Amino acid sequence: MFLKYKCLIILLLFLTGNMMTEAQELIAPTDTVTAVVGDTVVPAGQDSVLALDSVPKKQTGLDAPVSYQAKDSIIMTGANWAYLFGESDVKYQQIELQSEKIEMNMDSSLVYATFGLDSIGEEFGYPLFKDGDQQYESKTMRYNFGTKKGYITDVITQQGEGYVTAGRTKKMDNDVLNMVGGRYTTCDEHDHPHFYIQMTKAKVRPKKNIVTGPVYMVFEDVPLYPIGLPFCFFPFSSSYSSGIIMPTFGDESSRGFYLRDGGYYFALSDYMDLALTGEIYTKGSWGLSARSSYRKRYKFSGSFNASYLVTRLGDKGLPDYSLSKDFKLNWTHSQDPKANPYRTFSASVNFATSSYDRNNLNSFYPGSQGFADANQNTKGSSISITQRFPNNPFSLSATMNVNQRSKDSTISLTLPDITITMSRIFPFKRKNAVGKERWYEKISMSYNGYLRNSIDTKEDKLFKSSLVKDWRNAMQHQIPVSATFSLFKYLNISPSFNYTERWYTNKVEKAYDMQKKQVVARDTTYGFYRVFDYSTSVSASTTLYGFYKPLPFLGDKIKMIRHRFEPSVTLSYTPDFGASKYGFWKDLMYEDQYGQTQYTSYSPFENGMFGTAPNGKSGSLSFQLDNNLEMKIKLDRDSTGERKISLIDKLSLGMSYNMAADSFKWSDLSVGLRLKFSKSYTLNLNGTFDTYTYGYDEATKTVRRLDIPRWQAGKGLGRLRQTG
Repeated sequence: MFLKYKCLIILLLFLTGNMMTEAQELIAPTDTVTAVVGDTVVPAGQDSVLALDSVPKKQTGLDAPVSYQAKDSIIMTGANWAYLFGESDVKYQQIELQSEKIEMNMDSSLVYATFGLDSIGEEFGYPLFKDGDQQYESKTMRYNFGTKKGYITDVITQQGEGYVTAGRTKKMDNDVLNMVGGRYTTCDEHDHPHFYIQMTKAKVRPKKNIVTGPVYMVFEDVPLYPIGLPFCFFPFSSSYSSGIIMPTFGDESSRGFYLRDGGYYFALSDYMDLALTGEIYTKGSWGLSARSSYRKRYKFSGSFNASYLVTRLGDKGLPDYSLSKDFKLNWTHSQDPKANPYRTFSASVNFATSSYDRNNLNSFYPGSQGFADANQNTKGSSISITQRFPNNPFSLSATMNVNQRSKDSTISLTLPDITITMSRIFPFKRKNAVGKERWYEKISMSYNGYLRNSIDTKEDKLFKSSLVKDWRNAMQHQIPVSATFSLFKYLNISPSFNYTERWYTNKVEKAYDMQKKQVVARDTTYGFYRVFDYSTSVSASTTLYGFYKPLPFLGDKIKMIRHRFEPSVTLSYTPDFGASKYGFWKDLMYEDQYGQTQYTSYSPFENGMFGTAPNGKSGSLSFQLDNNLEMKIKLDRDSTGERKISLIDKLSLGMSYNMAADSFKWSDLSVGLRLKFSKSYTLNLNGTFDTYTYGYDEATKTVRRLDIPRWQAGKGLGRLRQTG
């Protein structure tokens, strides 16, 4: 992460006298403060007598009182020294010093803070210095409130997105920190970072920059001396600002000289920015673009990019002249899961006219995003929103989908695609139930509704299309109702009722076309049409158990074998919605090209989005048999003393009988077998068996299926048709 801070080599440091003075301070920083004379701080190594002989400065004192407190105790001495112990705190104006131990001279403005030691010798309560919004943590600190200078050891401070630490630091009155043996890192473990830049000498200007002497990299405590610089500069900024985006200059053979990607950058807020750029060519082509990124923590994030391009190729009035106007829209938006537990919104839009990528200049340069887009034949866009309502069974979701094919400028648009869902409810259940549950309280129902509007067309015809004639729109409602009752304690009875209704805005009448020699659409009638169907069923199921204990002479390892048998029977019924009273199906009689009369049936709604009602009555009886076989064995090494082994995890057989059919009333027999050999290996086998016989037709010279079940012909239950 530290690579994002650019290290700039200061080659002209000696040209600025102030910077040279700062560099000299880095070379010889003052180590400590050893004496105080009035408000004058005397550095180490300087004779205090010389300081007394010099002309003293006028003592002005402090501008505000110094307040101090300690949790443990405060000791005052005759030499006007105060010693603070236990979570000590000294405040002066906006400056605050916190530490476990603080020594303060009452006659001057000098304080000294250090850490404490616990019973086992561990350090705690390190000094914390605060000056406005700046704070420094260290091991020891000596500070003068009057001169606002101090000496710090083992300082830790955050600058920008990184941390600065140093062994010895001198704080100047202008908040500048002169450091020796400092480190700069963006590692989260700033006390012992995995990587950092070792700074031999440094000057830190909080919230502005860091100027250093020679630096080198350190990875995992291994110094990389070859990777170093004689000087380094780290700039910091707590805000960003607007500014001009410089354009690029060039020449393109068919459009002339150009200025591209120039404009202005707007720093709108801390959450959003905007860049407006343009391009212009000497032969008349031009374009505009707007790019924006936005982000709000714990709420949402996204980006937006819109472009408009006018391309003129060739000379006006000549055959090779062409003018095209294209646009492109890219938008991505994602919502933070913590933003709203009941609403989600996301968008991924990649929409462009079919000729935009061909006319965009970036499409000619391999490796660019424009080049990649130009080689894509299809583009897809989607926007979705989901709304759930608290303490309510209803939920709503809506999507928009766009698919483009650049090869032939085809576009498929679905807008909107709405789904309304009501989770299962028990409408007759009492709110304050008293006594046993009533039978009608077990009745449940749910609802699913779908509204869809779509079109398949060309790009140039999209905005010229008719919502009624060109768009396909429909709505479907599904209402399942079910319940489960117990009969004789061991038999489960589950009746159900399913209702489906479709709403269409047109229907298609058909007729026979002699030229095409087939039935084709003849006329489309627009209006409001309802197509519905319903079905009902009732199922009964139970579970039977069988146990077998092996005889003693077979051994004592097998304790018991259990067989679980689950039979179920389902009776279902669907009326004949192909009857003329419903109007969902029509009979068509025509003469074909051979002059023979033909009969067929069709539904004017069969090409609708949600299909049509079924044709023909259905009343079927379905059978399902599920089996499970387990064995319990004795296991000496196991603490439980026994273990279950699955012999047959599941063996299922199923078929049905359609009582309303004229012929071939029996369905195929489906068989499934699942074996568990171990926890990680399972074998699944399935097969379908044909339940009817076959015979040879002398008239057609082909083999045909006969309406004779195999068991009536003495050929067993079925013939294997397919397996897997």
